[in-house]
Amino acid sequence: MAKQLVLVRHGKSDWAASGTADFDRPLNHRGNKNAPEMAERMSKRELIPELLVSSPAKRALTTAKHFAETWNIPKESILKEPSIYEANTNALLAVVNKLDPQYDRVALFGHNPGLTDFLNYLADAHIYNLPTASVVYIDFPFDDWSLVSHHTGSLWLFDYPKNTDPV
Repeated sequence: MAKQLVLVRHGKSDWAASGTADFDRPLNHRGNKNAPEMAERMSKRELIPELLVSSPAKRALTTAKHFAETWNIPKESILKEPSIYEANTNALLAVVNKLDPQYDRVALFGHNPGLTDFLNYLADAHIYNLPTASVVYIDFPFDDWSLVSHHTGSLWLFDYPKNTDPV
């Protein structure tokens, strides 16, 4: 079966959390509201991934937990991948290329600018910026994650909290 990668940028974070290291920044009110809303939009389309892989940074992991809860996926099953934090395209590609082929739809929860760059690398999508809590689905015409590379994917869906007309 073909593969589908879901890229999810973490929800809006709390920059006012003074004295907090970047890695430990929490989601703010809007981030905690938008993440479950976006998960519900994907749920209504029956687009629930089989595997969730997240940066261990607090804001990304909290976003992943909101999605997991909405999708009735045990939060404990979220894979924490340290290399996603502050990742560039090569680091994200390495994560995807080593995914277990038994999973056909996988969600990756991470950060900008890495996720936006990665989307454009995979799908030649020309997206300038993935807003916080945005969700992107990229289709690949093969059944092995190790084949994912430059421009091998097609952007299938791009949605974000303020979007009134998901593509």
